[in-house]
Amino acid sequence: MSLKRIMISFKMTLLMLLRRRIVLILIAVIPVVFLMIVGLTSTERPLPFRLASLSEETIITVSEKGINYVFFAVASVGFLLSFLAMNLIQKDKDTTRRLIICGYSPNEIVIAKLATAFVFMLLIATYVGCIMNALYNVNNLFLFLVSLVSIGYVYGCYGLLVGSLIKRELEGILMIVLLVNIDVGWLQNPLFYEEAQNQLIIRYLPAYYPSQSSMISAFTEYSIGHSIALGLLYGSIFLILSLIIYYRTMKVNK
Repeated sequence: MSLKRIMISFKMTLLMLLRRRIVLILIAVIPVVFLMIVGLTSTERPLPFRLASLSEETIITVSEKGINYVFFAVASVGFLLSFLAMNLIQKDKDTTRRLIICGYSPNEIVIAKLATAFVFMLLIATYVGCIMNALYNVNNLFLFLVSLVSIGYVYGCYGLLVGSLIKRELEGILMIVLLVNIDVGWLQNPLFYEEAQNQLIIRYLPAYYPSQSSMISAFTEYSIGHSIALGLLYGSIFLILSLIIYYRTMKVNK
């Protein structure tokens, strides 16, 4: 395995994404649109609620606007990273084949793609977190950014899995929209969760722990270590499955 070839593959993958200007524009615009709509439609009325990962006695009172800002910040990061990661796997498969024929190993290509995904994960989480903090001052910005990276990791790895499983873009998009919209775009809202039946189902969804850590870091002084660790574990399961499938595909194509 050559560091030089990894860097070349990383540079090619990064340039491939940067050439798609519409993708970069959407990454910049979507979080702003989400959060602007929250600001225009939410009220300042205080709402008491309980976070599922904290004790039964812990009641938090936050404005409706603050809750929605955090919720949609998490949702936008999950949406963006899942689509971006799927795109990394599905696009330019012919280029990947040529690199393997030219002597690149699957390990080198996979490391380069994961490095690219990680760079965008940090950039998108930081971008969304800073916009969110400018609109609503969170309790701990650093931990809130860590939580956004966590949801980016979980749904980025889910996007990698979808891209590895599904060859066609339309089917992949539908698989992502189905889970992301139901999970991070709906059920993880703490106001919905508190009144929901079958809360156990919501707890087993991918965005549960990142959403909890985001709310905790935004509104309280409680530790998010447990939620972050379990969220990373969930994402790592997606990552391992996606790598197994992707390696098999590359070996067939070699």
